[in-house]
Amino acid sequence: MRRFTLILLAVLWAPLAAAQGMSLWEEGKHYERINPAQPTSSGDKVEVVEVFSYACVHCANFEPHIQAWKKTMPENAKLIQMPATWNQVYALYARAYYTAQVLKAPLEAHLALFDALHRDRKQMRDLSDLAEFYEGFGIDPETFEKTAESFAVETSLKRASTMVPRYGVRGTPAMIVDGKYRFNVQSAGSEKASMALLDYLVDKSAQERAKDS
Repeated sequence: MRRFTLILLAVLWAPLAAAQGMSLWEEGKHYERINPAQPTSSGDKVEVVEVFSYACVHCANFEPHIQAWKKTMPENAKLIQMPATWNQVYALYARAYYTAQVLKAPLEAHLALFDALHRDRKQMRDLSDLAEFYEGFGIDPETFEKTAESFAVETSLKRASTMVPRYGVRGTPAMIVDGKYRFNVQSAGSEKASMALLDYLVDKSAQERAKDS
C-alpha cells in the first residue's frame, strides 16, 4: 500500500511540480551528492553504476527493473554493474561476475545465478561450484577457474574495491549517476520510483555536462 501511495503521489504531483519549475526529487532526501565527485569511464555518456551483489536478495529483486531500464535507457547513458566486495562471500561472487564478463557469458547466466541463489537456494561456496554453474552456459570449468585468477579479473576487482567506498555505498543495491549522485531503493521509495529517479538524475547530469562544455 505504501508503494502504491508513493507512486500515485508522484503521478499527481509531477505535473504541478513541472508547471512551477519544481522537482519531485530532493537532494538530501531522495538522493545524495557524492563529495568529492568521482571520475567516470564512460566518455561523453552519463555513467550509471549499479553497485550490487549476487549474495543480496534485494539486488535479485531489483535486477528485473535494471534489465527493463537497459532496454529503454537514454542513448546518452551507459550502464555499468559493479559488484561489491565487502566480505569473503561478496568477493567470491564479484570474482565470478568479472570472470563471466571476460568469458562473455550470456545475460541468461547473470539472471540465472540470482535465481539459483535466491529462488532455488543453491549453495555455491567456492570457485569450483561456480565453475560448475557456468558450465551450464557453455563455459569450460577449467577455463573458468583459470580466468578467475587472471590479471583482467584481478584488475576489475581492485577497481571495484576502490570505487565502492569512494562512492560512499554501504548497502546494495545502490545507484551512482555520473560519479556525482547516489541513491538506493529506500531513498527513492520503491523499485519503480528508483527508475524514475534514475531518469531524472541522468537528465540532470546531461544538462550539467552541457553547461560545463
